[in-house]
Amino acid sequence: MFLYDLNRNQKEAFICLAHVVVVSDGELSPGEQQMMGELKREIGLSSEFEPHYMPIDGIGDIFNTRSSRVATIIALIRLGYADGEFEIEEQFLLREICATFEVTEPDFTIIENWVRRLVALEREARAFM
Repeated sequence: MFLYDLNRNQKEAFICLAHVVVVSDGELSPGEQQMMGELKREIGLSSEFEPHYMPIDGIGDIFNTRSSRVATIIALIRLGYADGEFEIEEQFLLREICATFEVTEPDFTIIENWVRRLVALEREARAFM
């Protein structure tokens, strides 16, 4: 959604972080796989790009602006809801990323609530179709 401003290095790092988030609960659901494909298309990465493990330490150097950090957090939380449930493992990992990004717990809560409303609106829109 807001990932278009990321540079190439940030886009590749984002997909790697996204992969870490979706497998953090030990399962890669069809909804998560589909959303990963959509995210790759959205940011202009080849479907052939294979995400790899990316440690959380040091990602603040890659995502070095507040805008890139918040865009990443929004997209990762939205991805966490792709299977209908924002699992505790996904939440824990996102909080760890937020700490690295220097995003406060109150800001995380506000962002997560916003994403939850967005997901509900997306479901509502799909019902119209």
